[in-house]
Amino acid sequence: MQLRLPSSVSEAQRCLADGAVPIGGATLVWAGWQRDGFPEQAVSLRDLPEANTFGPEELGGAVPLHRVDATVPEVLHRAASGVGTGAVRRAATVGGNIVGSTLRCLLPAVLVLDARATVLTADGVYETDLAELLAKRHVLLALRWRTPLVSGYRKLPSEAGGPPPLVVAVAVHTDGDAPGTVRVAVRDGYEVFSESTPYRADAEHVLRGLEATAAASLPAPAQDALRREVVDVLARAAA
Repeated sequence: MQLRLPSSVSEAQRCLADGAVPIGGATLVWAGWQRDGFPEQAVSLRDLPEANTFGPEELGGAVPLHRVDATVPEVLHRAASGVGTGAVRRAATVGGNIVGSTLRCLLPAVLVLDARATVLTADGVYETDLAELLAKRHVLLALRWRTPLVSGYRKLPSEAGGPPPLVVAVAVHTDGDAPGTVRVAVRDGYEVFSESTPYRADAEHVLRGLEATAAASLPAPAQDALRREVVDVLARAAA
């Protein structure tokens, strides 16, 4: 397998046009390649500046998870720091986790941040939403968002070898004098659910708003974890 390491967007586009397979998510797909055969060419974005951006409101797709620190919102920092072992976090990348992995540990966090994705295709670079990113499995160059007022993340314990642990993410967004929004996301098994409701300081009011959405169809353990995290995040927002 030839590993290509482009250092410019145009070079990365040529790699994709030549059929090179993105290597993001290789911490999980390597076993599949060993079983089914390695691609002739693979491409890594680790040398591409546009995929290594890092700041309070942006994160490149090639950034390793161990570098995702308190510079970014709490919900994203905690999501990244809770992935696997230190060795896994040093190898796994943001783009690989969200697009190349079936676990998608960071997805609930970026959903509640209402992040937008800058993606790379053989035809060019453009911005899109997370739904298209996941549906078309684009190569992720970077994520961008607006900093929330407050956010939170809860990952429940799970048995080794069992289904992925339940994850709950919550963020409160405000926009000057305009009504704010509470965004929530839950990973239950391999499925990820997200919803939003208007922000109020009263937690019970917000919870009733969520009960009027598809959140009401979540299993009881997920609803309980979501309720506790919403109450905690709103208490911190009020403080």
